[in-house]
Amino acid sequence: MSSSDPDDLIFKALADSRRRAILDLLKDAPRTTGELCEHFEATLDRCTVMQHLKVLEKAELVLSRKEGRTRWNYLNAAPIQHIHSRWISSYATNAVKLLTKLKRDLEEED
Repeated sequence: MSSSDPDDLIFKALADSRRRAILDLLKDAPRTTGELCEHFEATLDRCTVMQHLKVLEKAELVLSRKEGRTRWNYLNAAPIQHIHSRWISSYATNAVKLLTKLKRDLEEED
């Protein structure tokens, strides 16, 4: 996929459950690449974990920093916030308004 739209990269990165699992692991604290590989060793080899990290980095969802031979991976939630602001919040606001109206209408029937 060679898209110049950053949103496409974010949606592509979030589309895979294993990449979402990596992001979930990084929510609490940064982790080394080795720690991430250990977590997935039963299902993914190191090369595959690295490929998933590369997709997450390209979407700027993961930032990495090298300390000697150790590579630390950090969650960057800013792109997710951008997606929420652009695509979700306006729909959520409308949904809440509809639910409030429905509740009010149902209460008036009683």
